[in-house]
Order: sequence, then structure tokens, then C-alpha cells
Amino acid sequence: MCSRPPPSLAPERKMKKFNIRKVLDGLTAVSSASPSPQLGAKENELIPETLQSEHFQLCKTVRHGFPYQPSSMAFDPVQKILAIGTQSGALRLFGRPGVECYCQHESGSAVIQLQFLINEGALVSALADDSIHMWNLRQKRPAVLHSLKFNKERITFCHLPFQSKWLYIGSERGNIHIVNVESFTLSGYTIMWNKAIELSSKAHPGPVVHISDNPMDEGKLIIGFESGIVVLWDLKSKRAESRYTYDEAIHSVAWHHEGKQFICSHSDGTLTIWNIKSPLKPVQTITPHGKQPKDGKKPEPCKPILKVEYKTTRAGEPFMIFSGGLSYDTVGRRPCLTVMHGKSTAVLEMDYPIVDFLTLCETPYPNDFQEPYAVVVLLEKDLVVIDLAQNGYPIFENPYPMMIHESPVTSCEYLADCPVDLIPALYSVGSRQKRQGYSKKEWPIGGGNWGLGTQSYPEIIITGHADGSVKFWDASAIMLQVLYKLKTAKVFEKARCKEEKPSSEIVDEDPFAIQLMSWCPESRMLCVAGVSAHVIIYRFSKQEITTEVVQLLEVRLQYEMNDLESPDVGGDQTPAPPTPSTSPSPQTTGPQTHPSTSSNSSDGMRDNIPCLKVRSSPLKQSPGYQVELVVQLVWVSGEPPQQISSLAINSCYGLVVFGNSNGLAVVDYLQKTVLLNLGTVELYGSNDPYQRQLRSPRKSRQPSGGLCDINEGSATSEDRCKSPTSDNRDNSFSRSRSSSVTSIDKESREAITSFFFCETYTRKADGGLTPSLWVGTSLGTVLAISLNMPPAGEQRLLQPVIVSPCGTLIRLKGSVLRMAFLDSTGSLLASAFEPWYEPNAPANGEERDKVRKRRPVSVSPSTSQELNENQYAVVCSEKQAKVIALPSQTCVFKHNITEASFVLRADVVQMNAGICLACFCANGHIMTISLPGLRPLLDVNYLPLTDMRIARTFCFSNLGQALYLTSPTEIQRITYSQEVCENLQEMLGELFTPVETPEAPNRGFFKGLFGGGAQSLDREDLFGETGAGKAARSLAQHIPGPGGIEGMKGAASGIVGDLARARIALDERGQKLGEVEERTAAMMASADSFSKHAHEMMLKCKDKKWYQF
Repeated sequence: MCSRPPPSLAPERKMKKFNIRKVLDGLTAVSSASPSPQLGAKENELIPETLQSEHFQLCKTVRHGFPYQPSSMAFDPVQKILAIGTQSGALRLFGRPGVECYCQHESGSAVIQLQFLINEGALVSALADDSIHMWNLRQKRPAVLHSLKFNKERITFCHLPFQSKWLYIGSERGNIHIVNVESFTLSGYTIMWNKAIELSSKAHPGPVVHISDNPMDEGKLIIGFESGIVVLWDLKSKRAESRYTYDEAIHSVAWHHEGKQFICSHSDGTLTIWNIKSPLKPVQTITPHGKQPKDGKKPEPCKPILKVEYKTTRAGEPFMIFSGGLSYDTVGRRPCLTVMHGKSTAVLEMDYPIVDFLTLCETPYPNDFQEPYAVVVLLEKDLVVIDLAQNGYPIFENPYPMMIHESPVTSCEYLADCPVDLIPALYSVGSRQKRQGYSKKEWPIGGGNWGLGTQSYPEIIITGHADGSVKFWDASAIMLQVLYKLKTAKVFEKARCKEEKPSSEIVDEDPFAIQLMSWCPESRMLCVAGVSAHVIIYRFSKQEITTEVVQLLEVRLQYEMNDLESPDVGGDQTPAPPTPSTSPSPQTTGPQTHPSTSSNSSDGMRDNIPCLKVRSSPLKQSPGYQVELVVQLVWVSGEPPQQISSLAINSCYGLVVFGNSNGLAVVDYLQKTVLLNLGTVELYGSNDPYQRQLRSPRKSRQPSGGLCDINEGSATSEDRCKSPTSDNRDNSFSRSRSSSVTSIDKESREAITSFFFCETYTRKADGGLTPSLWVGTSLGTVLAISLNMPPAGEQRLLQPVIVSPCGTLIRLKGSVLRMAFLDSTGSLLASAFEPWYEPNAPANGEERDKVRKRRPVSVSPSTSQELNENQYAVVCSEKQAKVIALPSQTCVFKHNITEASFVLRADVVQMNAGICLACFCANGHIMTISLPGLRPLLDVNYLPLTDMRIARTFCFSNLGQALYLTSPTEIQRITYSQEVCENLQEMLGELFTPVETPEAPNRGFFKGLFGGGAQSLDREDLFGETGAGKAARSLAQHIPGPGGIEGMKGAASGIVGDLARARIALDERGQKLGEVEERTAAMMASADSFSKHAHEMMLKCKDKKWYQF
């Protein structure tokens, strides 16, 4: 026996009676049609509805994954926060594991550079559209305080010295402008390129590629021009002090902390080290990866060194770290980061091209020994952190969920409020899969604080991937952490080389890609359907086993004319003995010990061949998900099998059902038999509304599409070769999805689109509830199949399950997407399930006894079922939703969801206050509709433009949660619950935490005495309005941002926000008091000097007459 979950009861609250007069409430422009009740008002009022439109609000919650197409990076060494900018103007901020933040520049331009105001809780971003922005990080959702848009100059490089408020901006024309980061205004002080190079070069020196001040003298600025000229500029005297010329283009420049030497990286793979006092030639020129000729000639040129960093240590040799510079003959070599330390050179190979890297150092002060301890390397598709303090430079284990895209995501499922024992069970088997060899140290990016979220229910996200892997993620409390990874491809033989690829494959690449997943969380049974028309059923076990033979069923799901005579209704089938050729019916092959021996038919056509070959050798299965059964669709008379379009598993009945554009098959995974194998047309029996004749596949070929839509008419042969990962984007979704059937081909290609297992009334005359399977098709038909189950226990394994189609129940416009059942009180009825037990328990052990005791447990059905009262079936298609009363099969409510568009995803979800239908439309609208009354409650135009990836991965879950893949590497989570939106501020982590800035390095007695220490500069005098005047207005335009103190007041709420505001207010008050003290002291000093001058004047003038002046 199985457990029947009790109807989900909403928390006790004042129940609002449903009133027919309020049916029209909340209608929107898009949802033009009202729900049309077809019952008397009296019967209506029996169904209470608690959900109202005020329970819903849509907002983004958090974004997980690797920043898509990263372009720049910065690190705050005091706050220990990492910022990454992307080519689409996104900004991702990372602190300690679990502290993440996503922001977006409105323009969407690429972020070319990021600069933290170290330990100030602010960040400056420079964009490819020549704008710079100041972000306030002292609030949970960072916002822009100021922006400055350059009109006549293109920004190429920015530099903000530590503890300075003046930002240097280099341009493509070779000029340098200076911006006050407090007011975001331009200084009148400008360094023009012609003044900087004067007569040292006749040509334009190219764009500015580097700016930095001398660590020991803030008054001296190094400016690197692309052509190879470096200028040491004296800010006070406004002239070039020295010029250093090299005949190769410069990519980057770095200082030695003592300010006497700097190093340049060049386009020919060389590094030049210069003394600031000797501008004529470099002290040293090295080509780290160049072959040194013996005759003293220059080494062979290498690839450009794109960036170099020069970091010193107190106790040992300095580190020189650079990217690029490999010799040209290393073709096919992976991108490398080179670490030179003393005499040792380590070349660290990366999996993807390097975008940027940063060396993390103990001090924020550029004029102190740097003491580097790690290197953060930003790659095109990964983030790697290298431990510099350990031998061999091991990498740190990345704690962020950045490998969602390790293989492209092809399908997604989301379960909020799942059983509490699931996450620990998955974690315990997943923890054994971890790689070894990581650094033993703690992850070095540790800033920020976690939120104080009160949301306590467990959430799991499952992602299916192109390589056949399935990943389970813990998504509780807006965090994300991988729990367990399953590799489904292990079940199949792998082709050793391209030539060995079987000709029977129906996709050119990614033959194991996951298309659909069906999971029963209570029993932990998992079923996946792959792109090669295969289905794999898994059981969860905590014990390792070796499976000698992978159980296999082969199914012919393709119909010729003679198939009409004897559809296999099953039920009389017994488990077949394990012989390769067993075929209990013309359409199915029994469980096989070896891959099918059937081959090409006599006329050379492929027949009875599956697309993939199941492995014949024993399979070692680790704790976790273990293969129970593989089901494969086979070629029929030269026709490839159609890809699977729908899938469902039920652990209580021990059944799996799957369908495609030809029909459906019901499989008993306990007895390893096919119970039913029917063409869609045969489900109707003699009542087919279209009077279709089954056609031979030879007459009209049906190519098997990638993820092409089964309603689109015919797919071309090109489509058949596309894998689910080739993004065949259909951004407009403008294809006609009219449900009025005109073409004969479309009728005959009626696909199975959805399933639901339930105990309900399948016929109008039914006196009681019986197990059944409801089937939805692409032409909007809902049909039922009754299931006659044998008694539980031993009999279940010996007696056959009798399955019999019951004909059509309901018709809707458009393809059927979702079905659900409510009891007479309007509560959701979940499918029955079997509780999880350990399948590999010893035969005579205590575990086995526990299993036997557990399995017959049954929860008594709700009172409504005992009294045989009504149930309600909820059916949602691409166009409309209907609520049907059972057993009478009368339509109680009907609602047209959309006219111009169509629904991509629909789910019946449990909210705190009741249940509703949530829909995502192809035109970007997200809607919620009440149940059972089908009143529109929410309609938001959320995603104006959508593509196939979003369509494929969008899913709703309980308690107002939803997600989709916003880019190939990132998951965006959203909520449609007002309650979650209100609590979101508390749940989000804080990026900025008050930290003391480390003390400045001690100058030492002699350095102070003889002036050898760091020279400071009064930049205010030089760059302020009084010293430098105003900049030309036409040069740049100031745009105030929304994230000022007002924005912060609105954004920060709850006790954490109050504390943060109090802290900031105290800081500001402290600063202001400090400023007042300084001003007072200055005024007293000036008053004192004034009185002295006045006294001296008086003495001079005391004895003079007026005419002597």
C-alpha cells in the first residue's frame, strides 16, 4: 500500500466565500476573457477561496552562477569583497560563501574597469559607452550615487589611488582627466598627450593603457601609452620629468613598492624593467617564454603579455605574475598564468582564456612590502583562486555555485518545501564525490555578512545537462550549493572516436542530453528522458552495488497500417526471461541482458535498433542514484524514434509513462514490462474526432526534431540534427499556435504533452475512486487510462497491472500543459507515493524487516473521498484553463488565459494562504489565477523578450518561488509572493561591514629625518576649483543616480538596516566633527597670525605721521 498525502490545508484564516459577482475582479488587458462559471451560485459558494490579488507581488530575489561573459574585476583588500563586471553591464559582487549580489547598469554597456574606494563601501565602474558610475555598497541592494558621461573622449583606463578622492581617467586620444569622486565633477587639471610626450615622438602615442602614481611620491604619475612610450609626469610642475621609450606596444605597467623601478609588459612577449632615474634604456629585458639563441641575438618573439604584476615580500624574493607571453610554436596549448618567484618559474594552465587576474596582498598600501598570498584569475567561464603560499600553487575549492554551466543546462525542476530528510540524504552521498588536492586554507574572499532570513523550508533545484549529467542543488534561504551529481551517460557504451559513432544516433552532438525529468521526492525515485529517445529509471540507495547486467526494455513506438489490428493493451504479460530475442508482442521487447541483436532489415533499412548502446559490462554504482531500468525507443522500418515530449513516474503504482508525437508507453518498472504501447489515435478508440487513418511511416517521413516544437507542422532535416544545446533562438515566439485543426499532417502528429497519476473518477458512472492516469495531448484533448492494481506486497510483483483506456474526457484550445486535482473543499490532492526505503538492505537484516513494516502504511483518505463527494480536475493548456467537476465531468469554470500569445509553463502551486495556477506566457507575462474560481490575481509583463533557453528552463514552485536560466551560466530566482518580497530585505546579505583600515607602514627614523619616505601631495590644491579652475562643460555631463541617501533609506529596512544607518550616521557625524575641529583649528591659527601681523603693523606705523605713509 502507498501513502496518500492528506489534502494540503491552508493555515487557518478568515475564509472568504467565493461569490459569483466577484468573478470579474482583477481582470487585465491581456486576459480579456472572464472565467465563465457554469454552476449555480449555491454550488459555487461551497468552494472557499482565500487567495486575493494583494497576496501577490513579483520581484527578483537572487542570481546564482558564473557571471556571463565577464569583462573586468576588482578586489577590496580590507573589506575582502570581489566585484566582477560583464559585457552586458551586469555587476556581480561576492563576499563570504552565501553573500552575493547582482546589479545592472541601465545602459547595458560592457564594464571595462572597476575600482573600489577601499574600505569606503563604494565602487567606481567605467563602461564602454564612456560613462563612469559610483555605486553605494553600504546598502543591501547597491545603487548608483552619481554618473558622469564623457561626450568627446573615449575612456580606456582609470586609476584611483588608495585613500584619494581624485580619480585619474585616461582616454583613447591619450589625454588624462581627473574626477572628484565625492561630487563626481571634473577638475580643470588635464594632462594633454602632446604636453606629455612633447618632441620625444613625432607620432601620436596612442591610447592611455596605464596610469598609476609612484608608491613613494604621490606627486609623480606614470602614464603608459599603447605605442610603447611611458611618461613620468610631475603633477606639481605640470610637466614630464622623464620619458621611457621601447619599440614594442605596451599592455600593462606595475611598480616595485619602493617606487624606484617599474616593469612593463609588451606585445612581443617581453618584460622590461626600468629605473626611474635611467630613462634611456631598461635595466633588464626578459622574454620569459622565448627560446634564447646562442649567438646573442634577440630571442624569438612570443605572444603578448597582457598583464603583469610585481609584488614584493619582506622575507624572500619578489613575485612576478603575468598572463600570456607563450611562444607561438605552442599551438593548441591552453591559456596560462606564469608565476616567477626568485629562480623558479611555474606555468599554470587554465581551462578557458584569461579575462583578468589580481594578486591578493596583505596590505592595501602600495608603498609597503606587498606580501602576496593568492591570485584570483577570472576566466571566460570560471573563477580560479591560486594559493601562492603553498608549494605547487594549489587552487582553493570555489565555494560559490559557479559551475551550473559545466555542461550546458537543458532542463530544470524546482521544489520548494520538499521533505526535510532529502537535503541531508543527497549531501551525504554527494560529499563523497568531492575532488581532492585543494588548498587547505580558508577561501580568501570573506567579506560581508549573511542575511537574517526567517524562511526555513528546504528547497531543491535539479538541473539536467547536455552531457547527460543531473545535478541536485540545495537552494534553501536564497543560497545555492551543489549537493550531488549523477552521470546518466555511464549506462551507455561510449564511442572511442568520431568514426565509431553509431549511425543510429538521431542527434549530431550531445546524445545523452537530458530533456525531461520526473522526480518523486518522498520515494526518491527519479526518472529522466534523454534526447536519444531513452528513459532511465533510478532508485536512491546509500549503499554501493555492482550491477552485473543493466536491465533494458526496447519499445517500438511507431505505427504502420497493420498495427491497427492488434494494439497491445498489455496486462497479460509476464516478466520475460533474460534472453536477447524475447519479444512478448510485436511492439515491445522484454528486459534484455545484452543490447539488442536486431539489426537492419532485409531491404537495408534500420529496424529495431536503439539510438544508443547500453553497456554490456558490469556497472559499479556508488551510493546515490542507481539504475533500475533503461527503456529505449527503437528505429522502425528505417524511421528514427521521435523524441520524448512528456514523462511521469509514480512510486505508489510502480509505473513510468512517457509519450511523444507517435503515442505513449506505460512501463511497470517493478516487473520490468511494457503494459501499454499505443498510438495517440488509438487512445481515442472509435471516437476519434478527426477520423484519422494510421499511416505508414514509409509514406511520409517524420524527421526527429531537436527541441523543435511538436506543433509546428513539419520539421526539416536540418532541425533533426540540432542538439538541445544549440540555441535555436526564436525570440519573437510569433509562430502560429492556432488550435483550430486544418492540416491533416498536424492532426496525425498529435503528441502526448502531459500526464498525471491520481485516484479519481474516470467515468461518469463511477461510484468510487480508482487509480488512473490522465493524458493531455498537443491538440488539447484530455484522455483517461484506468489502472487496475494488484494487491501490495508479494502479489504486486507476481500479478499484472491491468491498464485500459477510457476515452476522451475534456477538450481545450491549445496543447495541454498541466493537470491537477482538488478535493471538494478546494484543497490540492497530491499523487499517492511510496515512502523511501533502502533497496539494498541485507535479505535477512533488521533493515529488511523495517522495510516490510513500512511499506503497507496507508494514510486514510480525506473525508471528502470517503463520502464520495466531488473532486475537481484543473486542466491548463497553452490558451485556457478549465475546472471540471468529477464524476459528472461538467465544466465548472473556464478562463481564456491569453489570446495573442500562448502559455509556456503552467504549475498548480501551494501558497501560504491557499492554492493557485501560475502561468508564464511567451510574451513575457507572468500570471497567477485563483483556484477553483479561475479569477486573475496577478498579471505582470516581466520579460519583454524571451528565448528558447528561458522557455525550456522556467519553472514555478510552491510558496511563491520561481526560476529560469537568464544566461547560459546563471540562474535567476524570482518570487511572486507579497510575503517573500516584504521579507527579502532581511534575507539578503550585507556587503559592507565596518572594518578598521590597517595602519600605514612605519617610515622609520632615518627615512623621516632625511626625507626618504613616502611623499604626500595636497591634491585638493592642485585639482580643486581654486587651483585648477573648472573643466569645460561640454566634456562630460553629470547624472545624479537613484542611490543617494534617500535611496538607501528606502532600501535598507529591518533592524540590520537601522544599525547600518546608525553606523553610517555616526561615521558621517564623526567625519563632520573632525572637519569642524580642523576648520576651527585652522581659523584659530589664521586669527593668531592675523593678530601678529596686525601688531607688527601697529608698531611700524606708531610714530609715523599720516603723510609719511
